[in-house]
Amino acid sequence: MTSFGHDVYDDVIVGGGHNGLVAAAYLARAGRSVLVLERLGNTGGAAISTRPFVGVDARLSRYSYLVSLLPAKIVRDLGLEFAVRKRTVSSYTPVERDGRPGGLLVGGGESRTRESFERLTGSEREYESWRAFYGRTGRLAEKVFPTLTEPLPTRAELRARIDDETAWRMLFEEPLGRAVEEHFADDLVRGVVLTDALIGTFADAHDASLAQNRCFLYHVIGGGTGDWDVPVGGMGALTDALAAAALAAGAEIATGHEVLRIETDGRAPAEVTFRTATGEGRVVGRTVLVNASPRALGELLGEAAAAEEAPEGAQLKVNMLLSRLPRLRDTSVDPREAFGGTFHIAEGYAELARAYAEAATGELPSVPPSEIYCHSLTDPSILGPELVAQGYQTLTLFGLHTPARLFGHDNQGAREVLLTGTLAQLDAHLEEPITDCLAFDADGRPCIEAKTPLDLERELRLPGGHIFHRDLSWPYAQDQGAAGRWGVGTPYANVLLCGAGAVRGGGVSGVPGHNAAMAVLGH
Repeated sequence: MTSFGHDVYDDVIVGGGHNGLVAAAYLARAGRSVLVLERLGNTGGAAISTRPFVGVDARLSRYSYLVSLLPAKIVRDLGLEFAVRKRTVSSYTPVERDGRPGGLLVGGGESRTRESFERLTGSEREYESWRAFYGRTGRLAEKVFPTLTEPLPTRAELRARIDDETAWRMLFEEPLGRAVEEHFADDLVRGVVLTDALIGTFADAHDASLAQNRCFLYHVIGGGTGDWDVPVGGMGALTDALAAAALAAGAEIATGHEVLRIETDGRAPAEVTFRTATGEGRVVGRTVLVNASPRALGELLGEAAAAEEAPEGAQLKVNMLLSRLPRLRDTSVDPREAFGGTFHIAEGYAELARAYAEAATGELPSVPPSEIYCHSLTDPSILGPELVAQGYQTLTLFGLHTPARLFGHDNQGAREVLLTGTLAQLDAHLEEPITDCLAFDADGRPCIEAKTPLDLERELRLPGGHIFHRDLSWPYAQDQGAAGRWGVGTPYANVLLCGAGAVRGGGVSGVPGHNAAMAVLGH
């Protein structure tokens, strides 16, 4: 049985994903005894790099893949050896109009973006609306992002801090679809804007719950700019750096330790029961931080599921390795630019609405929307030298409006149908099928893998395959009950939630880990 360095720890952290590692590093640096228990044989959770294709020297960010919400403060505080790179192109969206292939390129300089808008829409109106809309969200981002690592503001305090009633209304009070339709007339431009509201979020543009607004908010405030950056070395470079920082500060990390139960009355130290390959064991922590979903926390505490609806993920994640980038039908743009940013597929406004409506009735979208980017164009370090020399490239695809309910009857069959349909939508804009560009692994199989919400639930314990653990929260204090000053509290004073399901959680941010550590330290 496992032998640990202490009989009683100041802090036991359940789960070695990036948020748990952030909390461990902060707490250990404060001189506390810290133990991290991780079910898998490695740390990192969904933020890992791995070689998914047999015999191929390519380390891909297998699950989460871009960085926006990680505060530079955390990188500085923990002295992390980690960097990100900017993408020179924000997005490219191919479209065929009047029988001619074209597209919308956002990036590469203001003049190129303006020209692309004018060529697509026939006037300057949409571009000026684009500048005004994102100018407003940019100013909001500068004010909201710093609050994520501060004690929770009230709704009124955040509203006053933003000090822009138009921005507040369109993002915090009215369905986002209203603002999109007020600002933009072109269907394709509307769709490009809306996509940031639908990443991992199954909602319509006019959903009364405003789940789409919350998702959009987190996608435009990152870093105070809304930029989505490429992690140098892949996502695993971040979690490896976090694990190293935690260990260097004195934390202990035990992989292959699956936590089964947490027993506490909220006052006395908690007893944590875990299972390893050799049997069960127990450890005691004065405080327990849970880097898992709120539903998993309830199960560990032996409590019934919360009254809120069960989380449901709604995405398809596809990883590919190509021997070369495909040629585009739109010859006005270089494939290296088109795939270097976010390459939107079937994400016009009407197409997104139809895909949502079909999925809501239990059908796979007939025209599956998705978006792609090529990590290796910005950061070739994830590929071995030989692959780089031969021109190999990665592609990461993220599909929208594919809720877990669509896969319950036949996960494998539905996955295959959806993947085929999704790639067909990409092929419609290429001069050659994407399958002709796929590399092959050492066993002669094409280098492509797809993950449905049910696959993510099985592999990572994401509830319903939900990448945020549950719908994203507003970044202010609501009727959160025990969530407390930092948004991480539970009904038990000595048990905190430090995962993506905490208030202001979601994405690769480290924010819940930081905030849970601050709560423990009494900040």
